[in-house]
Amino acid sequence: MTDATTLDLGPQALIVARLAAGVPDTRLGDPTPCPHYTVRDLLGHLAGLAVAFRDAARKDLGPTTDTAPGEAAAPLPAGWREELPRVLGELVEAWKDPAAWTGMTRAGGVDLPGDIAAVVAVDELVVHGWDLARATGRDYAPDQAALRASHAFLLAAAEDESRGGGIFGPLVPVPDDAPLLDRAVGLSGRDPGWTPPAASL
Repeated sequence: MTDATTLDLGPQALIVARLAAGVPDTRLGDPTPCPHYTVRDLLGHLAGLAVAFRDAARKDLGPTTDTAPGEAAAPLPAGWREELPRVLGELVEAWKDPAAWTGMTRAGGVDLPGDIAAVVAVDELVVHGWDLARATGRDYAPDQAALRASHAFLLAAAEDESRGGGIFGPLVPVPDDAPLLDRAVGLSGRDPGWTPPAASL
């Protein structure tokens, strides 16, 4: 689906890390565009997926790569402000190894080719970066290469009739001439116009 020489997870992971670093403790209980996830849950999910896709890149298969994504959100580690940027950095480094992109691996309890796992990881960072930015009222400009990969992945999933349309939930219609980020968000089953309830602002 993509080429290891053209997709660097580093810029998007750094954007997510910076967004997370700016979240005050008072916002951890706020809602997010991700159904049933608070900001705390979303940060815990980001930490968990960074570890899972790091291990998927390393072909270090086990409990971290076997947990289905539909299960309960991972608890937010007590030292998350230090741990989240650390595991995001490890994720980036793991996918710099060309061997990560070859052969089969596993993530979310699903066996899949290494290059597909990499794109899934990028998509998670792009979409959940948007979730986090929207939930906390921050500006969001994802890495453009990561955004293009995310959109292509989500579009292919939406066009796969065997999936029944989309992989994260019902698609949200977005105009064809809308910004690429809005189109990706719609394909992920989210409303690009989502804003936090007034009580959360």
